Amino acid sequence: MKEIKSSKKTSGLKKIFIKICRLLGYELIDQSTLEFPVSNKNHQNQLSIPGKRSFSLGSGETLITRKVKSLDIILKTCTSTHLVSQNKKRIFEKEKLEYTLRSIKSLCKSASELKKKFPDLLIKFLIIDIGSEEIHRNKYLSLLDGFNFELKKLDKDNLNFKPKTIDKNNSEIEKNMSTTMASIHESFIQAKNCNDLIYFVEDDYIHKSEALAEMVFAYEKFSSIFQKEIFLLSTDYPYLYKKLDNSNVLIGENYHWRTVKESLLTFLTSKELLLKYHNQLIEMAKNESNPFEKNLHSIYQKELCFSPVPSLSIHCANVNSVFGLSPNVDIKKLWNEYEI
Repeated sequence: MKEIKSSKKTSGLKKIFIKICRLLGYELIDQSTLEFPVSNKNHQNQLSIPGKRSFSLGSGETLITRKVKSLDIILKTCTSTHLVSQNKKRIFEKEKLEYTLRSIKSLCKSASELKKKFPDLLIKFLIIDIGSEEIHRNKYLSLLDGFNFELKKLDKDNLNFKPKTIDKNNSEIEKNMSTTMASIHESFIQAKNCNDLIYFVEDDYIHKSEALAEMVFAYEKFSSIFQKEIFLLSTDYPYLYKKLDNSNVLIGENYHWRTVKESLLTFLTSKELLLKYHNQLIEMAKNESNPFEKNLHSIYQKELCFSPVPSLSIHCANVNSVFGLSPNVDIKKLWNEYEI
């Protein structure tokens, strides 16, 4: 952190007052310079202290009573299936491996940024792969060097788990959906071994470097305010702007967050909520509904779920999909940032 060099002279009495505030844990704001003499920071520095306090200029301080101890990132990968429906192409029209590589590269960068801000936080990756070629797995696993990670391989041709899919009069689509549901089911089973926060994510989401840190800051702040566990999304889904649902807006570390009642299957929550709703989540993976996330949406009717504004990640769906491209984000810039 760069030391502040203020042009204003500090009187002896003020220096004593600053020392007293420092001992008592209070902060002071010099409104003429937007400097914080107690912590020796300015408005451009990170003012929040992980696990202790959240601070936003203008809205003040929130004491953290819910400290995050660990984050497990459960990433579901499948480079052999481009899209479950197979009737549309993704934005930029690349092979599926390209999206998986960029997704993992973005998560690694974001995890590194998270570790800088939360040095005591334990971070682990769990990759649940179904159907990817070994050469593809080797490529994307090499990006995880330096991180604590584990690979769980599922054999899509010999699955013990047999989900019930909706009859679509298309055997290929139904088979793709069946393998996808098997991967989702396994992610919820494995999540029971996690300790604190769990981020379930698909391999077609590309994250901003600040995404994970912003999410953990928001989790600590909002769960401390409401004294309960919550759900967080990394994506600002465009389809949520198609209707006038009531939404509450909160201030996170550097982003606004709004309450939502729907999402896809990329979301962050705690082990406590996972266990509370485990049966509903497992049922969602066993029996396909329309929409698929119906059980998850019913959970959001009982629990708080927040989405970032603007988005912290982009979902690389088809350009015309209402479930894809988040508004007011430079998508091409973010895509190019993680070129392999």
